[in-house]
Amino acid sequence: MQNSEAMALSAALLAVAGELTQRINDGVLARGFEGVRPAHGFAFARLAPDGATATDLAVHLGVTKQAASQLVDEIVRKGYAERRPHPGDARARLVVLTERGWACTRAAEEAAAEVVRGWGDVLGEAEVRALLGQLARIAPYGPIRPAW
Repeated sequence: MQNSEAMALSAALLAVAGELTQRINDGVLARGFEGVRPAHGFAFARLAPDGATATDLAVHLGVTKQAASQLVDEIVRKGYAERRPHPGDARARLVVLTERGWACTRAAEEAAAEVVRGWGDVLGEAEVRALLGQLARIAPYGPIRPAW
């Protein structure tokens, strides 16, 4: 592949990722979840299974502990998460999603599904499934981080 083709592919993937992120966020806002930004969604993805500490969240997002703590303060203030005692570390606090946070996460899933269905209208469902398989083969393992 020529350098120019590689750059065109890189630009297309970045454009699709950026558009997907924006459309998911727009869908969440349209479903009545105020005050959320894409960074919140990336945090919710880490908190969703069993909660996390602010330090865990910092590692997941690739930010400083201070930045993660500020994000936690914000989502707690907005009612999307709450702090609880950590079951295995008396010095730490576990940040978990509230029912509102879970509902927001479900809204993001619905918005993502709408976007992907639109890709099916353009490419066909078989091509979208093939794209998923191909991207899964080259996608790095680990957290999905926002492009800060």
